[in-house]
Amino acid sequence: QLQLVESGGGLVQPGGSLRLSCTTSEATLDYYAIGWVRQAPGKERERISCINSSDDNSYYTDSVKGRFTMSRDNAKNTVHLQMNNLKPEDTAVYYCTATAIFGECGADYESWGQGTQVTVSS
Repeated sequence: QLQLVESGGGLVQPGGSLRLSCTTSEATLDYYAIGWVRQAPGKERERISCINSSDDNSYYTDSVKGRFTMSRDNAKNTVHLQMNNLKPEDTAVYYCTATAIFGECGADYESWGQGTQVTVSS
């Protein structure tokens, strides 16, 4: 398992933007499918996005499609989640996750970060 570190969470007004980042010092993230999973208070964890290891295709759940975008910065060994037009219902703890090496989206996540809080409120 990898030790993943998230950053970039915070408090933002509705309609605002945040960019979450995920990195590790233990491996090259480009070899892993990376996903973001969020958990809102009183709700189950929800897979919201994923980027493949092989072709960098990304996938999004319907509730964030068109607003959230994943990308890789391989020079910095970092994966980003750009979140635009944020809504109060996006409020949650956001976890960076990774599959096994050379895994693809849809596989089980083997590694999890500690989570970063995103709060969308006026």
